[in-house]
Amino acid sequence: MQLRKALPTEFYNRDVVNVARELPGKLLCRRSRSGFTVGRIVETEAYLAEGDSASHSFSGINRKNASMLGPPGRAYVYTIHARQCVNVVTEEQGRASAVLIRAVEPLLGIPHMQRRRRTEKLRDLCRGPARLCEAFDIRRDLDGWNLSTGKRLWIADHICALGAKVCVSARIGVTSATEAKLRFYEAHNSFVSGPAAAREG
Repeated sequence: MQLRKALPTEFYNRDVVNVARELPGKLLCRRSRSGFTVGRIVETEAYLAEGDSASHSFSGINRKNASMLGPPGRAYVYTIHARQCVNVVTEEQGRASAVLIRAVEPLLGIPHMQRRRRTEKLRDLCRGPARLCEAFDIRRDLDGWNLSTGKRLWIADHICALGAKVCVSARIGVTSATEAKLRFYEAHNSFVSGPAAAREG
């Protein structure tokens, strides 16, 4: 597979909803000492800088979520239940908006993913934000990482993208702002997370 260079900072320096809608179909790339892995992003969620009670920035900025302030194009990696989740920071510096990468379809380095996840079941390698971070060896040391460098962790265009239909629904697993239609996912893709009802367009 031939990869294009990392998406530029300008891609992320836009409205968070637009970025979340356009990330499905892009390639998540990770190079670490334990192996090189690539997957196609198939599901994202937008978290707004203002008025979004489900966003980590809603109650204020602290040491753990400081990366949300930007600059745009940085990774925001947080820990929940001893596992990591990865977001991409969007909009101008200081806005504290981000896109959660919820699911990825594995493409390259699948044996590395299987070893890290301790399973050979392809569908379960990256279906969900914590699973994909484990499969891609994404840890808290990448919090604040510049995704536009094309090193360690980055996102690139998929030169063979087929233009799959992107659907929208309410976000998954949030306890507030549950009505907000801010989840974007590829239709009919078995690597998307969540129950079947949540995947209906």
